Amino acid sequence: MSCWKETLVLAEDYIDFCIDIRQTPPSESAKAMRFLAKEMERQHHSRFHSLSLSFLEACGSDPSACLRGVMAELVEDGKLNWGRVVSLFTFTGVLATELCSRGKGPESCRQLAETIADYLGGEKRDWLLENEGWDGFCKFFRGAGHVSQESSMKTALFAAAGVGLAGLTFLLVR
Repeated sequence: MSCWKETLVLAEDYIDFCIDIRQTPPSESAKAMRFLAKEMERQHHSRFHSLSLSFLEACGSDPSACLRGVMAELVEDGKLNWGRVVSLFTFTGVLATELCSRGKGPESCRQLAETIADYLGGEKRDWLLENEGWDGFCKFFRGAGHVSQESSMKTALFAAAGVGLAGLTFLLVR
């Protein structure tokens, strides 16, 4: 499966999971993303929710185009890492949930998933391949002795994602 297609499947699964379309995760990476992104959302719920409201107010009728801009600026420093990737998924899941609560249909959520796939699976394809793709995502976290509530790797992930979260905050309030 291509990087783009695999990223799309992962993004669609996570967004569906966020908007309560429940199904079995299609892969180990989807299962890990569900766990890690939801854990990040739980730990930073008020911040992600506040950012999503500001984001939707600022971007108007095309959240996908705005999300694309935020993703590009967030890694403008060239420091893409798995923590930032998880923070992007988390933020996008919160956006999808908010869009659904406003009566937007699943199609607007699908566009968010395609935006993630276009960016990570397209523009950042080389980075994904250098990091062994989504299998590398799983290996990275398994290397810490399996992703668990007490994992030191999870702590490191959230520290790296904190930079992403801080970047999102900066981008959305300026």
